[in-house]
Amino acid sequence: MNEHHQHGQDAPTDRPVPLLDLHRQNRPLRDAYLAELAQVLDSGIFVLGPYIERLEERIAAYSHSRYAVACASGSDALILALSACGVGVGDEVIVPSFTFFATAGAVARLGAVPVFADLDPITFNIAPDHVARLITKKTKAIIPVHLFGQSADMDALSVIADKHGIPLIEDAAQSIGAEWRGRRVGSLGDLGCFSFYPTKNLGAAGDAGIVTTNDPELAKRVRLLRVHGMEPRYYHSIVGMNSRLDAFQGAILNVKLDHLDEWTE
Repeated sequence: MNEHHQHGQDAPTDRPVPLLDLHRQNRPLRDAYLAELAQVLDSGIFVLGPYIERLEERIAAYSHSRYAVACASGSDALILALSACGVGVGDEVIVPSFTFFATAGAVARLGAVPVFADLDPITFNIAPDHVARLITKKTKAIIPVHLFGQSADMDALSVIADKHGIPLIEDAAQSIGAEWRGRRVGSLGDLGCFSFYPTKNLGAAGDAGIVTTNDPELAKRVRLLRVHGMEPRYYHSIVGMNSRLDAFQGAILNVKLDHLDEWTE
C-alpha cells in the first residue's frame, strides 16, 4: 500500500482535468431530457415542428427580438443572415480580425470578401473607428462579434451602418443573454446569429443555431432560405439551403433554456 492510501488520500493520477465537463450540466437534467425526447419520438415529427416553433418563440422573447428562425448551426445562421441581406460574389463584408473562423468563412462561402477590422484594445471586440475607415462602395454588411459574453460597441457601429445604409449582422455565438445598455444582443442590429454548439452556455446535444431579427421581411427571407427557398411545398422561388433544425435538439434546448440565466451567472 502506498503512502497516499495509508493516509486515506486518493492516489495521484495522470489523467488530465477536463477544461469543460458537460456531465455536470447534463446529469441533473437527464430525466427531463428523456421525457421530452420520448414525446418527440412518439409524435413522429422529427424536423422542425412544434418543438422548434416553441424554441423560436422563446429565443425571440429572450433576446428581445420579434422573430427567431432556428437552423442547423451557428455557421449556417451567419450564411442565412448574409444571404437574406443579399450578400454575394465580389461583395465586401467587414469582420473583426479576432473571431472564430466561421465569421469570415460564412462570407467566403458566398463568394464575398471578408475585410478584417482592428480590435478595441480593452474588449478585443471590433473597433468602430477602424470599421468606418474600411467602408467602400463594395461593402454590403458589417459583422460585429460579441466575444466572451460582452457586447461590441453597438451604438457606434449602428451610427456607422445607418450612415452608409449597410446591414449590421451580430455574431452572438458566444454571448446569448449579454446586454448592451439594457438591450439583449441579437436585437441590436438587423439580424443576430447564435450558436448552440454543446460547449456554449446554451448548448444542444449536437449542432444547432438560430437567427433573430425585428424585421418581418428579413425573418420571412431567412425562413425561406433554410428550406431550399421553398414556399409553397416544392415551389422554389430562390436558391436556399437545407438548414432545418431537428426536433430532438429543440426538445433539449427548451429544457436547458429554463436554466440558462442560472448557468450564466
